[in-house]
Amino acid sequence: MKNILILADGSIARHFIEWVSCKRVVKNKYSVVCQKSNMIPEKSGKNISFVKADPTSYSKMKNIMDDVKYSLVFIVMDTMEDTRYALKNIRLIDKKIRVVLLNQWDNAEMAQAEENVIIIYRDELIAAHLYSHLPNVPVVAQNIGLGRGEIMEILVPFGSAYAYRHVGSIMQRKWKIAAIYREEKQILPTNATMVYPNDTLLVLGKPIVLDGVYKMINKRIGLFPEPFGKNLYLLIDFRVDSENALLYLQESIYLVNELEDKFLYVRVLYPNNFELIEALKKYESANVMLSVCYNDKDIKTLVEYDIQQYDIGLVFGSVKTFESKQIKTVLYALKKLVYLFGDKQIYNIKEAVVLMNEKEKMESISSTAFDFAEELGIKLTLADFDPEGDFEAKKMVIEHYETMAQIFNTEIYIEQKVANPIREIERKKQILQIVPFEKELIHKNFLYFLSTKSHNFLLATQRHPKLLVPFEESEG
Repeated sequence: MKNILILADGSIARHFIEWVSCKRVVKNKYSVVCQKSNMIPEKSGKNISFVKADPTSYSKMKNIMDDVKYSLVFIVMDTMEDTRYALKNIRLIDKKIRVVLLNQWDNAEMAQAEENVIIIYRDELIAAHLYSHLPNVPVVAQNIGLGRGEIMEILVPFGSAYAYRHVGSIMQRKWKIAAIYREEKQILPTNATMVYPNDTLLVLGKPIVLDGVYKMINKRIGLFPEPFGKNLYLLIDFRVDSENALLYLQESIYLVNELEDKFLYVRVLYPNNFELIEALKKYESANVMLSVCYNDKDIKTLVEYDIQQYDIGLVFGSVKTFESKQIKTVLYALKKLVYLFGDKQIYNIKEAVVLMNEKEKMESISSTAFDFAEELGIKLTLADFDPEGDFEAKKMVIEHYETMAQIFNTEIYIEQKVANPIREIERKKQILQIVPFEKELIHKNFLYFLSTKSHNFLLATQRHPKLLVPFEESEG
């Protein structure tokens, strides 16, 4: 049992005593010293006793503190003078006892030199509470853990890329969804738990990571290429792209013009044709900038710098440029969208096709697929080509895409067929494939041609352009 002494006067003190009475912490015993009878609530617990005395009187306080050994003293007084006297008397009686003092007067000097004193600044506390109710401000736990923002509440808004996603499909690296609050009920999530709009997520992690998570959850669908970044980046490797460089630039400019308030940064690698460089420079404008790299020693670092510096969300490139190990490794590590050019130009594409894959991957890329198709005004198809005709196992994925279609107020076309997915995709015309950006694309096995998995053949042909979407893998 811990004995706690409360020196009380004023409205805040009265509310504090009411809280203490309601909460009833069994292992605490409270002694409240106050002069006014209105400080005593109508109902109070058996572990609270009241002493009607002047909290600023040294003799009264000494008698009270001599009778009982207190472990903690609260000073919650209505005037600055009474607070100073009360603290002075407590320190004369016991120099080492811990004191929690309420400072209501914006006086920075009060009790600053004192040891074992925790000062609660009323104005700062109220201001922080008001601030937490502003839009776009995360709610962090201030009295739990370190109190530095490592515990946070995040409301999932309508249109969030995290809405209608299973917890298992959400990458949680250096952070974790600990609980979900929905309709005044707590849910301890599993990988199969669905996140809905208006859910409140209780998340744990490093404060700087949680700040990023908060921004990601609150970014609305319809801002492509966000949340991966804001601007677009075209990589042209003159060793393999010289013949199509102008065409690639024109395609990239087409997309940047279709999007609102975006910028295109063009990076030329291994320049060996100055005539072509001059031709490319003619396309520079207010939202198109071209830079040439004449040093080929550390391309990976250069590309990484560009992407971070210019807030890049989508990277354009040919399959051959992407196949350079240092390029695809850095793009995978940075979790950026990648557009691989195909035989059909982007402005001739009529349909975006998402080929059925594992459930988590399908959910992870769904919002980007809808967003991209909507921005270009093209048809979006979810294609389930299964040689064995096992369509029943894909029901949850189809339901997810139908729900997303309602959010976007658009149509999703479901195509199911007993067929070889690789051959079926190859037969289609004027399509773009939207696929998860998987690790297997980075570490390709030399026996890939024996595989029956469609993603192993993505880079084997450039017949159709492809949008690689970073796949948010769940941990455990």
